Amino acid sequence: MRPLGLLGGTFDPIHYGHLRLAEEAREALDLAEVRWIPAGQPPHRLVPRVDAAHRLAMVRQAVAGNPAFAVDDAETLSTAPSYTVTTLERLRAAAGDRPLVLLMGADAFLGLAAWHRWRDLFALAHLGVASRPGFALSSDELPAELADVCADRLGRNPDALRAAPAGRVVEFDMTPLAISASLLRARLATGQSVRYLLPDPVREYIDQHHLY
Repeated sequence: MRPLGLLGGTFDPIHYGHLRLAEEAREALDLAEVRWIPAGQPPHRLVPRVDAAHRLAMVRQAVAGNPAFAVDDAETLSTAPSYTVTTLERLRAAAGDRPLVLLMGADAFLGLAAWHRWRDLFALAHLGVASRPGFALSSDELPAELADVCADRLGRNPDALRAAPAGRVVEFDMTPLAISASLLRARLATGQSVRYLLPDPVREYIDQHHLY
């Protein structure tokens, strides 16, 4: 069974960096689908600038043209904190033995040991880690606590994702894009153009609702 990719985040707002990560992961890891999971109440970050309903709507606008993308709205409808581990527990219960792949950038992966119940993630999903072409992660570059847990999990072969429902860390190359949500919020706040940094339907939604 082809793995299901999972991409969570605040998406405040969603932009082409998010979309390229999802698309390149889908291709490199042979994912059947990438499911987008906008956070409702992210516990480890500042409160998002716009509310969950708007962020969910922007994600729906951004992914509407890609049949391999789907949106999970459960976190945006919940009043509980959006912990990744509890989201994965919910999705694992629904997926049975199907491989799940939690997608993230290399920076997020290097900070994984600060996440809530982070060791439990490996029993629930694989991790797909986006890195720059030619810059592979190695165990001796990881923080000690993370290196101990990932010593026998880290690799670059996507075939490993089909061998078990969870537990591997597989890198894939991602085209570097110097776009961030904070950059977009700053440009929007000062009236600067964000055209070509995010999809036009998202830009139009932001204008229509006077966000940021």
